[in-house]
Amino acid sequence: MSRFAGAVGVISVLLLVLVFARLNGGEHVTIDLGITVFYRVPLTYVAFAGLFVGMLVMFVAGIHSDLRVRRFLRHRLEEEGREEQKRIDRDQRDLFQPEPDA
Repeated sequence: MSRFAGAVGVISVLLLVLVFARLNGGEHVTIDLGITVFYRVPLTYVAFAGLFVGMLVMFVAGIHSDLRVRRFLRHRLEEEGREEQKRIDRDQRDLFQPEPDA
């Protein structure tokens, strides 16, 4: 069921993008970046560029967060390893040692 829901979600987003691009294909906007001004830029280019930049920003933010969590987990695992080494009884002997060859 979740595969079906995922496929329906992806197809619906693609249909919305196609409808947006079709209905706004002839619209043009002016973009003032402060340094330079772009005239008569198609609205679909602006919308898709904004979507792409937003995805890129979220990707970079996700990488930063993921690396922070991995660093925390690595330190925690190292600390648990040190605690485990302290608990090991070094004086244990095997009860069923093979007899030495005579």
